[in-house]
Amino acid sequence: FFARIDEFDAAFFRISPREAELMDPQQRLLLELCWGVLEDAGYKPSVMNGSDTGVFIGACHFDYRQLLEEQGLSAEALAATGTSGSILANRLSYFYNLQGPSMLVDTACSSSLMAVHEAARALRDGSCAQALVGGVNLICHAMNTLAYDKAGMLSKDGVCYTFDARANGYVRGEGAALLFLKPLDQAMRDH
Repeated sequence: FFARIDEFDAAFFRISPREAELMDPQQRLLLELCWGVLEDAGYKPSVMNGSDTGVFIGACHFDYRQLLEEQGLSAEALAATGTSGSILANRLSYFYNLQGPSMLVDTACSSSLMAVHEAARALRDGSCAQALVGGVNLICHAMNTLAYDKAGMLSKDGVCYTFDARANGYVRGEGAALLFLKPLDQAMRDH
């Protein structure tokens, strides 16, 4: 599990404290990761303003809404956009003013890989000149874990033995990654 997912510099991202509180922490984490990945690629995030950049985010769990429902907050207007899966990609596009395709890819465990596939396809067909692509999964509520356990999907010994005879289910975990992709020839020209 990630530590301190409740910490977020809302003012830095021009988000009110109330909106930040009602936002799925996955949205907050992606905003931070995006800033970092652009800096790591040698770009000032402000240079991305209006660029032909696509955003492709893989995710399949949106259980933060369950916490808001238990607190009686799910009917608030900011909670609707704050917990919508599609907003994971769209919030990045909006904040950085990116003009390429912006989409959530939800294919369960393969969501991030399919997001990379969709980004590569968009780069090849010219739908965008560059792409931010990645995935995020935070476990904010026990509901899905309990349901998956009852369905017999989780490993009884807490170890995932992918493609192994000992395989007896999978292990849930948290993670996030974001990449900045360009066609190789363009990336070489841009250093």
